Amino acid sequence: MSTSQQPDPRDRPARLTVGVVGAGRVGPALAASLQLAGHRPVAVSGVSDASRRRAEHLLPGVPLMPPAEVLAHAELVLLTVPDDALPGLVEGLADTGAVRPGQLLVHTSGRYGARVLDPALRAGALPLALHPAMTFTGTPVDVQRLAGCSFGVTAPDELRLAAEALVIEMGGEPEWIAEERRPLYHAALALGANHLVTLVAQSMELLREAGVAAPDRMLGPLLGAALDNALRSGDAALTGPVARGDAGTVAAHVTELRRHAPQTVAGYLAMARATADRALAHGLLKPELAEDLLDVLATGPDGAEGEAR
Repeated sequence: MSTSQQPDPRDRPARLTVGVVGAGRVGPALAASLQLAGHRPVAVSGVSDASRRRAEHLLPGVPLMPPAEVLAHAELVLLTVPDDALPGLVEGLADTGAVRPGQLLVHTSGRYGARVLDPALRAGALPLALHPAMTFTGTPVDVQRLAGCSFGVTAPDELRLAAEALVIEMGGEPEWIAEERRPLYHAALALGANHLVTLVAQSMELLREAGVAAPDRMLGPLLGAALDNALRSGDAALTGPVARGDAGTVAAHVTELRRHAPQTVAGYLAMARATADRALAHGLLKPELAEDLLDVLATGPDGAEGEAR
């Protein structure tokens, strides 16, 4: 981005001083990415020892300050606190006069759009919601992973170009999300990413119980292929005993899970029911095979008969 002109910050942000409020896993990585694009991190706030160490590691030499002082030093402020803490933080900063007119205030919550920043907007700030659709580790690898990462972007129309420009500078791909669609957007990401971790961890535990010495090595190629197929083909990629209608095999699975890992039965049954429904709807599961399968899946986690379908 050229620095020979002074563009309107509502269209394209010039080189900016950057502050981070909340040195969790996300904020320091985004600030480090913006630093690579020529912006200058100048202040960061963090409460826990872990967050302070993370800030020192990803943003060496950037001083730690209370949140209000971060806003006093920065033209662009990243609010990277947990979703539930964000509304109170914004209200507090606005009520204490910490927000300055013309200041770009960016939050990274998936749940909220720009409206949660209304108290800061009334104080003259420029509100942006930029949510990276990525899981973060709190290490420098996060900065590399931002390349090609989609960001859910929500902002007032007059700030749309500024929001998209910042995402592109971080190596990301802006995806516009309407204000009222933010909770649905976030639920979709959580359903895929968060539950995937749980499923993989459970699968690895069961493989160890079955005697597999390196479950990660066994699962890597299988899950990689399954993910690739799902992204390419959607429901057409469904395979396995549920999609085939192998009720006996599924019943054997449930029996073994009840014996060795009862805590996984409820999840297995719920996902199998959802898989059966999708396989039926897309013509992969033959109706004549579905009845016995659904009878197996109608049992509860403890083996008691569940609700009739």
